[in-house]
Parts: sequence; C-alpha cells; structure tokens
Amino acid sequence: MDLTDLFEVKFILLVVCSVVLPPAIYGILLLKKAISRSTVLFFGVALIVLAGTDIALINILMASAKHTLSILDARFFASQLKIALYLLPALFAGIGINVVSHILVSHLVSAEKKFSQEHPDA
Repeated sequence: MDLTDLFEVKFILLVVCSVVLPPAIYGILLLKKAISRSTVLFFGVALIVLAGTDIALINILMASAKHTLSILDARFFASQLKIALYLLPALFAGIGINVVSHILVSHLVSAEKKFSQEHPDA
C-alpha cells in the first residue's frame, strides 16, 4: 500500500466519522420514542469521541498531504480551508457535551427531589 492509498483510506475514514456516523446518532436519538439515560449518555460520549477522532484524522491528513504527489491535497489540507474542516468536529463536540450535561443535570435534579422527599426537615 503506497502513500496515496493510505491517504485515501484516512480520508474515507474522516468522511465516515464526520458525515455518516453523527447524523446516524442524531437520527437514532430523534426517532426513539423512549430512551434510557445510559443510552443517551453513551451517544453523547460517542459524539465527543467522534469529534476527537475527526480532529486527529484532520491533523494526520494535513501531515500526510505534505508528502503526497497531489498538489490539490497539499493545498487543501495546508491552506486556510483546513479551518472549515474543524467546524464539524466542534459542532459534534458541542452537541455531545450538551447531551452529557443534560443527563448529569437531570440526574442531579431527580436526586435533589428524592433527598427532599426523604428529608423533609432539612
């Protein structure tokens, strides 16, 4: 496997992690009528992990683009367009953090209500 083939595999992996998996996660979360907290937490963490994977793949592709023969690859990943590539992972991480935060806050609210019911004098 030469450098160009490896570059293509990494690029396909980046597309899958950026364009295919996050909408699939959103679709599952939106289509489910009832969903457990642990499942929502799992999907929130999965979005954060996907964002980290995207950033790592973008950095790897930028480094690899400098060594490929294709001028288009080098210009695309080494130019100002690389900033646009970071927008999707930032969006996924933000939504994932918001989902995890929602689970934690809802758990704390229910724990406070339970405490208030068990200790009415406090």
